[in-house]
Amino acid sequence: MERDVQLVRDLVAAVPGFEDLFDAHVFNEDGVLPHVFFRDVVQETVASFLGRGETDWRVTLRFLEDQLRLDLPQVTEVVVTSFLFSLPWPEQPGYGLVGHLGSAMSARFAAIRPSG
Repeated sequence: MERDVQLVRDLVAAVPGFEDLFDAHVFNEDGVLPHVFFRDVVQETVASFLGRGETDWRVTLRFLEDQLRLDLPQVTEVVVTSFLFSLPWPEQPGYGLVGHLGSAMSARFAAIRPSG
């Protein structure tokens, strides 16, 4: 199994609130497309941060921080391009989530979005 697909499966195991989202994704996409799935992960994580989501945004951030620290290219690509880059911009609701990123994610976020 590709490491990026395993990332998705591991996330769903770590954050059970993503199970329904995952099931719908697999059904709609006829398989696991990590970058597409992570667009929904961002939306759900931001909603959770704003008090409207079904998952625990803290658990999601801890999980992704740990995964990023593994420094696996496929994992890093998904986390950076499909999660970090898609976080809210400074003028958008939920931007405060950026202040809760761990050190590895903060460094990557600053590299790809230096102005926030």
